[in-house]
Amino acid sequence: MALSKVDFNNINVTPAASKALKWNSSANGFETGDIGGSLVLLSTQTASSSSTITFDSGIDSTYKEYIFKFINIHASNDDAEFNVNFRDGSTAYDATKTSTNFFAYHTENDGSAAIQYGSLFDLAQSTGGQNLAYGMGTANDECLSGTLTLFDPSSTTFVKHFIAENTNYQNNDGAWHNFVAGYCNVTAAIDGVQFSMSAGNIDSGTFKLYGVS
Repeated sequence: MALSKVDFNNINVTPAASKALKWNSSANGFETGDIGGSLVLLSTQTASSSSTITFDSGIDSTYKEYIFKFINIHASNDDAEFNVNFRDGSTAYDATKTSTNFFAYHTENDGSAAIQYGSLFDLAQSTGGQNLAYGMGTANDECLSGTLTLFDPSSTTFVKHFIAENTNYQNNDGAWHNFVAGYCNVTAAIDGVQFSMSAGNIDSGTFKLYGVS
């Protein structure tokens, strides 16, 4: 079996924005394209005294996984909870959910620290908002950043799993690391996601929606 050499001078490896090189359909050259696991930015929203931040389009069968990033989220009300809810085909964000959560914290003032289960913020077949973090602070430098991943939201066979993780500079002057996971216990597709505070508005912050190719 003879080996054939490729003339690298005849291969166009010019990079393309948000693309990578892959073999073409004939497997005899390269082309640009999405590689599995790539993040595709679908939309960006900026909060400004917003009662809610809603993603009501772009969540469909195009991708099996969607990632939301929330960056420097600042609350208007002290000690508010940062929540998320899901739309399952109607106009309301009230999909039935079951979830679990735990958190770790370390405070500035007395150095107290712990890791524990958050029994006040898990859900059992609830249509209410899912708490992602609590004790939001309103001082100028207090905010929250994190991610939420939604898996296969267009499935009409399985429940729709979600996982969230964030870090919060809480109103008691401490670092809180929150972990939340659960599922929307519906067979209907999830086609919308909405973020809000339990009291007051989302004063400021950036929200981004990505599809995972």
